[in-house]
Amino acid sequence: MTITKTRAYLAGICSIIVTVGVARFSYSLLIPIMQNGAGLTELGSGWLATSNFMGYMFGVFIAANMHNLNHKYNLHHIYLILSFITSAAMVLTSNVYVWALLRFIAGTCGAGGFIIASGLILKWLVNNNHRAELGIHFAGAGISIVATSLLVEHMLDMESNWQQQWIALAVMAAVIAIPAWLWMPHPSAQQQIKVTKKDNPPTKTFKLLIMLAYFCAGYGYAVSSTFIVDIVERVDSLKGQGSFAFLLLGIAAIPAALIWDRIARRTGFIKALIAAYTLQAIGIVLPTLSNTLPVIIISVLLFGGTFIACVSLVLTMAGNFYPSNPARFMGTMTLAYGAAQIIAPIPSGYLLTYFGNYNMALYLSAFIVMIGTLFLLWLLKRSK
Repeated sequence: MTITKTRAYLAGICSIIVTVGVARFSYSLLIPIMQNGAGLTELGSGWLATSNFMGYMFGVFIAANMHNLNHKYNLHHIYLILSFITSAAMVLTSNVYVWALLRFIAGTCGAGGFIIASGLILKWLVNNNHRAELGIHFAGAGISIVATSLLVEHMLDMESNWQQQWIALAVMAAVIAIPAWLWMPHPSAQQQIKVTKKDNPPTKTFKLLIMLAYFCAGYGYAVSSTFIVDIVERVDSLKGQGSFAFLLLGIAAIPAALIWDRIARRTGFIKALIAAYTLQAIGIVLPTLSNTLPVIIISVLLFGGTFIACVSLVLTMAGNFYPSNPARFMGTMTLAYGAAQIIAPIPSGYLLTYFGNYNMALYLSAFIVMIGTLFLLWLLKRSK
């Protein structure tokens, strides 16, 4: 099958919907539902999130150390299948340890959409003389949030329980996996056009600072993306608005990567990242200042409009350093991002249990993101 630019991007978007939207983001929507209907505890929800992030970390580690593009392509197909299976299997038990294992495997699948698919698509774009940007691909993150939010909300209108929710998500994954399976650029197609692109690796200091900054972004992302629905649902005046808040977050994320791509063209990657980090920290901390609906809306729009920008800008920059094998530095960077995601939900769960609300967890999250901004400022100063 002939792969066009449109098909390649659509394959990437569908891949993210399946391996990240269903296998990752849907859990955030279902936390309150599973707490009410399946006996999931507050601390347990944090541990399941950490298990999911640990799986993602494992998936990234595999992708970063797998150099055969054919193997990566085949692994991407396996991840599409497992995303369906792990979602459907959630209904078979209410044992938190089995859930943790399923969330770990689902998290591993997330690397298929964010790392393997990103690398295959970026390499195809480079080899076919297209602009080496992933903004359209990463719009899939926002689309996946919108798609899962609408499905969960529709199922809630039908008074579906948590098990029926997971089955519906699994069916959606099976359907959307079809174009992701068929249109993902095969490595053999990469070699049809011979384009020589020299690697331009950054210095060791640059690598260290950008990895530290990306770690901080990962912490901020993990807390808000995991618990935003529960944060909203815990406010009496906002009961039933959690899915709406998550939907808005996804809507904001859809054009974000494209917009920040254009900002980066004018300002450079580092300055664009500094702006994105700052706005993200503001979005994270806003719910602690006021729990009214307008403030929550501003918060989710700021967070949705920046978290995917941080991912897109960093991974595009990483891929441009190593055009011969974009997934190489992408994987290394994502290990730093993933490490923060593993750490973040656990202290957040303990802080929630101790204080009875998410305020301290959000303060800590915003503070760490701002530390990341300092690393970027240091990097900018050195670059000058």
